[in-house]
Amino acid sequence: MAFTLRTETPTPGKLIGPLVGLMFVLTAAGCGVIEDRTERYVDAPEGTPIEFPESADTSRFSQRMPIRTITAADAGRMFVGELPEPPDMTSEILEENYVIEVVDDEIWLLVNDVPGRLWPAVTAYMNQQGLGVAFESPQLGLLQSELVNYSKQARELLGMPHSPEGEEPLLAVQAKVAPGVRRKTTEIQLRPFNAGGGDVDRLVAWETNADRTAQELETSRQLLSDLSEFLKNREDSKSYSQAALGMPVEPLVRLVSENEVAQRIEMKLDYGRSWGEVRRALDEAGIAITDLNREAGYFFVDARPQSDREAGWFSWFSDEPEPEHTHDLTMEQQGDRIIVTAARAEDYTGDDRSAALLSELFEYLY
Repeated sequence: MAFTLRTETPTPGKLIGPLVGLMFVLTAAGCGVIEDRTERYVDAPEGTPIEFPESADTSRFSQRMPIRTITAADAGRMFVGELPEPPDMTSEILEENYVIEVVDDEIWLLVNDVPGRLWPAVTAYMNQQGLGVAFESPQLGLLQSELVNYSKQARELLGMPHSPEGEEPLLAVQAKVAPGVRRKTTEIQLRPFNAGGGDVDRLVAWETNADRTAQELETSRQLLSDLSEFLKNREDSKSYSQAALGMPVEPLVRLVSENEVAQRIEMKLDYGRSWGEVRRALDEAGIAITDLNREAGYFFVDARPQSDREAGWFSWFSDEPEPEHTHDLTMEQQGDRIIVTAARAEDYTGDDRSAALLSELFEYLY
C-alpha cells in the first residue's frame, strides 16, 4: 500500500492572522511583566545623608553620579507625569569654552574653567603681549600692567599710533579675574585706563558700573578676543595658582528658602546684568515669556508644567497652543542685591507654582 506525502505552501493571508494575534498577546504580556516604578519614585522616603568623620576634609569629596535634589517646593505637587529629569552630566559645560558677553557698559570673556587655573594664564598673556604686570592682587582678582606708552608691542595691541603727535595720555591696562555667575566658570575683563593722574605707582581700585564709550568697549572687545586666542593655544599647558585660592568664591546667585520652600532668588549683581541673566535663564529653561518690562522690573511667564503647555496626541492637526500668563516674576533692588520673587498671576486660577518656578529658574541661573 503506497502513501503519498502532500505538502502545501501556506498563503500570506493565512499567516497574518496568527502573527497579529501572537504580537497582541506578547504586547499585553509585556505590559504586565515590566513594572512601572514611577509611583515608587514619588513615594520613596528620603534617605539619610552620608556622615563624614570630623577629621575628613569634605572639600575633597564629591558625587561621582549626582542625584538631582528634590526640594519641598518641587515635591508639593509631584505626579507621575512631572517627575524630574535626570541630571545632565554636561550641564556645567558651556557650548563654547570661550564666549565674549556684553551687558550695557560691561564686557567680559566667559571661560569654562576655575579662576585658580586662569590666573597664571592671564599673567602670562600680559607679559607676552608687552603689557607686563606692575601690580597684582589675587585676593581682589586684579592685575595691573605697566605703562603702555613705553612698549611698542603694547602700543600696537591697543591701536596707539607709532609716532604720536604732541602729548598723549599715559595708559595702563587692568585685568579682573573673578568667579562667574554660573558654577565652575570664570569671567575675565580687560580695561585700559588713564594712568596720568598719579596712578602709576599704585594698584588702582576697579571701577564698577563705569560709563564707557563705544570706542572703549571696542578696545576691550579686541583685547578679550586676543586673550581668547591665547588661552585656546595654551590649553594643553595649564597650571594652577595657589595664590589665587584666596579669591572670593561666594556665589553671586543663591536661592533663599524657608521651611524648604523657595521664597526668592538673590543676585549680587547690578540691575542690568541681573536682568540679562534672568532673561537668558528663562530662555534656556523653555519658560515662555508673555510680556516683560525692564524699567518696571517684571516678566510675565507661562509657568505651567510642560504637559499642560503641549497640544497633546492630536497636535499635528492644530497649531501649538499660545503661552498663557500664569505667573509674575518681579525684580527689585535691595541694597547691593537684586531680589527676584514669583507670584501667581491675578487672573490665573490654576495651581500656584511660584516656588517651583523659582527653583527651576535657579537651576539655569547657577
